Amino acid sequence: MIPPSKTARAAGIAALLLLPLLLQAGGTHWVRSVDTCLLYLMLALGMNVVVGCAGLLDLGYVAFYAIGAYLFALLNSPHLSENFAAIGAVFPTGLHTPWWLVIPLAAVLAAVLGMVLGAPTLKLRGDYLAIVTLGFGEVVRILINNLGGAPVNITNGAQGVGPIDPMHLLGVDLGQPLAIGGLHLAPVTLYYYLFLALTVATVVVCHRLERSRIGRAWMAIRDDEVAAEAMGLDTRRLKLLAFGIGASFGGVAGAMFAAFQGFVSPEAFSLQESTFIVAMVVFGGLGHIPGVVLGAVLLTALPEVLRYVAGPLQSMTDGRLDAGMLRPLLIALTMIGTMLLRPRGLWPAPEHGAAPRRPAGHPRQRAGLPAYRLQPPRSPQ
Repeated sequence: MIPPSKTARAAGIAALLLLPLLLQAGGTHWVRSVDTCLLYLMLALGMNVVVGCAGLLDLGYVAFYAIGAYLFALLNSPHLSENFAAIGAVFPTGLHTPWWLVIPLAAVLAAVLGMVLGAPTLKLRGDYLAIVTLGFGEVVRILINNLGGAPVNITNGAQGVGPIDPMHLLGVDLGQPLAIGGLHLAPVTLYYYLFLALTVATVVVCHRLERSRIGRAWMAIRDDEVAAEAMGLDTRRLKLLAFGIGASFGGVAGAMFAAFQGFVSPEAFSLQESTFIVAMVVFGGLGHIPGVVLGAVLLTALPEVLRYVAGPLQSMTDGRLDAGMLRPLLIALTMIGTMLLRPRGLWPAPEHGAAPRRPAGHPRQRAGLPAYRLQPPRSPQ
């Protein structure tokens, strides 16, 4: 892949910064959709650490998303003060915990629970691992649902927790509009810039992990765990590390979701969310960060775009086609067609041993030689 020029990078940065300002002129719906896309992008990057790099199929990833969301909700809402007399006596209006304490706590708690999930599943692979992690995700969702009744109301059950305090960053309340000169920024626009910064940080961390010794060890386990163990890699520790690091991204994204929505309930953390996140990773390109970014953006934007397709189709059939069923059907058909044409994803990782593609004016291109050249094997030291 040819690296982008400085001009292209500057244009990309300017486009990202100006995007919400252009979208909010037509209403906040599209800006909110972009905010949701950034949240899913953080989740997909965390899932890519587990599935794409380490090769561990985790269908319970949404549990860590829920843990981060509920932790932020309980520490930034009056729920605990209203249901626990001891807490209400000290904090009558709620805990109102600062974000700089809640976010690291959500990451650490999710990472610990990720390793707790990973510990008993280290001997499992493939479908068996997927079934166990799927069960873990459902157990967490049902537990959240059932911890809202007698004798102790911790999560408020199916009714959810709210209202949740918005984020306050550098003295700015992200839940209120902000006026800078003649420019008015809606709350969804303010959250966009926060989510964009967190997404960029997530991409940087994932890129550094992928290029590190740990990342290369994960890929060795993904390709052949027996060979990796025979070469002296501590596969147990590396798998636990993958579960923990991937879960921490989910915990942070969950905390951001709670602050952004102002309300959380168990319905937001169903099995469908986990499969949707896995689909983003596979659809874009397993183990390839640019591909994961592309898959997350397309699968998040596709339902919104299909609103303008499902409506006319429903009108043409006099309402015989239900838009609620038509949109998932169109999404599924799009994914099936794409995966048949590109089974490794829209933007797959480069194959092992393949050199970067030569630019059009390279001497090998002018000589009629192939653009790709296999790298010779390294001689033993």
